[in-house]
Amino acid sequence: MDSERIVITGVGLTSPNGDTLAEFRRNLLAGVSGVSNMETRFMGQVHAGICGFAETKYQARKERRRGTRAGSISIYCSHEAMENSGLRVESLDRSRVGTFIGITEHGTVETENEIDAIRQYDYDTKFWSHHHNPRTVANNPAGEVTINMGLTGPHYTIGAACAAGNAGLIQGVQMLRLGEVDLALAGGISESIHSFGIFASFAAQNALAVHDDPSKACRPFDESRNGIVVSEGGCIFVLERLADATKRGARIIGEIVGYAMNSDASDAVLPTPDRLSECMRLGLDRAGIGPDDVDIVSTHATATELGDQQEAQAIRQVFSDSPSVYVNNTKSFIGHAMGAAGVLELAGNLGSFDDGIVHPTINVDKVDPACEVRNLVVNVPRDVGRVDYILNNSFGMLGINSAVVVKRWAE
Repeated sequence: MDSERIVITGVGLTSPNGDTLAEFRRNLLAGVSGVSNMETRFMGQVHAGICGFAETKYQARKERRRGTRAGSISIYCSHEAMENSGLRVESLDRSRVGTFIGITEHGTVETENEIDAIRQYDYDTKFWSHHHNPRTVANNPAGEVTINMGLTGPHYTIGAACAAGNAGLIQGVQMLRLGEVDLALAGGISESIHSFGIFASFAAQNALAVHDDPSKACRPFDESRNGIVVSEGGCIFVLERLADATKRGARIIGEIVGYAMNSDASDAVLPTPDRLSECMRLGLDRAGIGPDDVDIVSTHATATELGDQQEAQAIRQVFSDSPSVYVNNTKSFIGHAMGAAGVLELAGNLGSFDDGIVHPTINVDKVDPACEVRNLVVNVPRDVGRVDYILNNSFGMLGINSAVVVKRWAE
């Protein structure tokens, strides 16, 4: 089963600077930031990555009010992914479709809103929403997708902090290889900007970005970076076995050839370079390639001082002898989309298979010397001619690390 080849045949997303893969890619190449200012409860104005997708495109207003923002993002991205794949749910065996969605956290948005709402009734729980439990159970986002689309195969959400998007993809690959499903909707989502607690916690850590211009607030690897920009978003991939995709004549976007996850087992927030490099090496080993074969390393860097330095050190450990590897970062455009970060960052780089261009890391005026890595693409795109392999890094709190390797599709 492990030799079963798994391919990407559809991508659906919403991000702060684009609600389709094509729009997202165009804005990454054009240097268009999606970060702006918003008001949040108890804190006033903060920088944030805000999505503007059409919430009622695939949901009735009543469904949206009863459900969650996380579920709404998941439903939108899942429908868009199916549309992008050329498949129709009506033509599938719905019991053989799995839904695997990574999340950083879930339930805080709705709980904060509900507590705020009953304040006006002196906290009388008679006025507590009867929708609270289905809104806040951990499987909610994936479950809302299955109800909305009528899918009866397995579903669950995967809590993997900010590595959750990659974890959702990995779960989809594994379930296809096990024969548990014939098609997987896999990826990650985040509704984080609707929770004041997330902003407040980062602010308490002195890890929340501040800048006069919100579009320049997220500055990974830059010497003047000062913290994270919290964002929402989502990205869902349609995954199929190669044989099934070929049989139906599907357009294949890329092949997932390697992946890895491991744990730092050291600190709640600070990554460990040795464990990060081990994760990347294991992903490459499973893909059957070496560091020299990689064309793009899509970094996780969040624009925190030590986090960026630790990842840069790990990249140097793995790729120091690989002069043709290019390095970039997508958070500089959209902020940190938490559970959606890894899959949005991978999606933004998939266009390189077609155009041979590496999108840049923007907002870099001067690279922090401790973050120096060879071929870090800054501020303007780099045409490298051909891209065959992308390594996508995604790391998270409590020391969870992930790497996914995607290969250009060729007959």
